[in-house]
Amino acid sequence: MSRRARTRAATIAEIKQTALNLMRQSGTIDVRFTDIARAMGMTAPAMYRYYADRDDLVNALIADAFNDLGEAIAAARDTVPREDIGGRWRAAATAYRQWANKEPQLFTLILGLPMPGYVAPAGGLTSEASRRALFQFVTLFVDAQRTGQLRPPLLKDVDPAVVQCVQQKMAELSPEKLPQEVYQAMLHAWCSLHGFVALEAYGHLHWMSQEGRDALFDSHIRTIAQISGLPVANWPDG
Repeated sequence: MSRRARTRAATIAEIKQTALNLMRQSGTIDVRFTDIARAMGMTAPAMYRYYADRDDLVNALIADAFNDLGEAIAAARDTVPREDIGGRWRAAATAYRQWANKEPQLFTLILGLPMPGYVAPAGGLTSEASRRALFQFVTLFVDAQRTGQLRPPLLKDVDPAVVQCVQQKMAELSPEKLPQEVYQAMLHAWCSLHGFVALEAYGHLHWMSQEGRDALFDSHIRTIAQISGLPVANWPDG
């Protein structure tokens, strides 16, 4: 990279980091060019040399956050042997929870209420990043099916509309074909996991002790595994 390119890349990184710092300080996800520029000692018009508008910056922050989340899930999952699907589900789900608790503003930015005035682009950077992040969970079901460890889900009644939606999304992620009831089970699993994590990340479970929340989470993801057909036999006390 040329000196000019390095300087530009460093300024872009500083803009993003400043935006994140302001979000963390304010406890919100709303961020303005004027606030970022003031914190950096820049003029607001100078920001437009690096981002077309605020939404352009938010797109970059969302893509970075999804990439970070996906890497955290994959890294935790891959500490467990490939054949231990139940253990890998537990590790991946725990990483999702830990990331949300560590980065509540980023969690809100990518998987919470929309930012006021922000319109997510159709396709592109943010969509690719979100697919990569959530695909880390899809691989668990695919590997369980491939190795014969995936049991039939307890909920076998499938709605064709749900299956069609999930199959379309799956086609973007993996060429693997799964039984129809598994497509619905995957969506149940993610929705259930996300529900617990969101309640905790936004403070709605903090009336419980940390020990109590940990025990409830472990029970919760065991239940999700049992309902969706993932194995749990190799878990401690399983």
